[in-house]
Amino acid sequence: MGFFDKLKNGLNKTKESINGKINDVFSNFRKVDEDFLEDLEEILIMSDIGVETSTKIIQNLRERMKKEKIEDEEEVKTALREEMKKILEVTDISLHLDTKPSVILVIGVNGVGKTTSIGKIANRLARDGKSVVIAAADTFRAAAVEQLEIWANRAGANMVKREEGVDPASVVYDAMKKTKELNADVLIVDTAGRLHNKKYLMDELNKIQKVINKEMPDSDKEVLLVIDGTTGQNAISQVKAFKQEADITGLVLTKLDGTAKGGAVIGIVEENKIPVKFIGVGEQIDDMEVFNAEDFVKAII
Repeated sequence: MGFFDKLKNGLNKTKESINGKINDVFSNFRKVDEDFLEDLEEILIMSDIGVETSTKIIQNLRERMKKEKIEDEEEVKTALREEMKKILEVTDISLHLDTKPSVILVIGVNGVGKTTSIGKIANRLARDGKSVVIAAADTFRAAAVEQLEIWANRAGANMVKREEGVDPASVVYDAMKKTKELNADVLIVDTAGRLHNKKYLMDELNKIQKVINKEMPDSDKEVLLVIDGTTGQNAISQVKAFKQEADITGLVLTKLDGTAKGGAVIGIVEENKIPVKFIGVGEQIDDMEVFNAEDFVKAII
């Protein structure tokens, strides 16, 4: 099965939720008027896209249909998809790892799938011919290091770890040293699952960032925030909280298979202007791909 088919299957509940409701509106379709657009806007809001983002999409759709004299049902759907795609492509979605070494710092709250995401990203990089070192800097959670080691082994990546409870920044320092010794291409740093109201953990994150910037000042750096796709609109507040503590360069979406809340992705990107860089729709090591806005929108509408 190709990744687009996996994506379609994984986003099936989201598609059923959004597409089913949209089809209901179109089943009563007579002409594109305000009643029709209001019904469409209500569906987008109910599909976790968010009020502000839904309003923007419908306003753009309204202007476009007037300008292009769109009246056909399929043309309306195509225009709707294109307006969603524009939002998702508003910023650069490519990974910037051009220096050797480069750094990926992975952050997010507990339970969102950071460990599995790191394993999957490391595997992708290895498939692209890059050598990877992983820093096990989540020293707070029991078994976090063991879990990460299993994924690192699957991906063929080197891992730097220390005993539980040590200063995470010191693990990152050791990992940077190892990365340079091995002349590796990419260092991926795992971090503790921080809740945005836990100040000491946010302070620890700032400390890790300072160590990285001091020891690798000229390296390309990606800061990826992992978001659980099942949390819907609640993810927006998580993104805003982490933005205050880190220069987030991209989002990693997990657990989109089995949820009807995939539409929230559009609202998250629109409200924060941070691109989605990876998307995961499964448990296997190759069930993660670089995000493609067109494929995503096609999979849900």
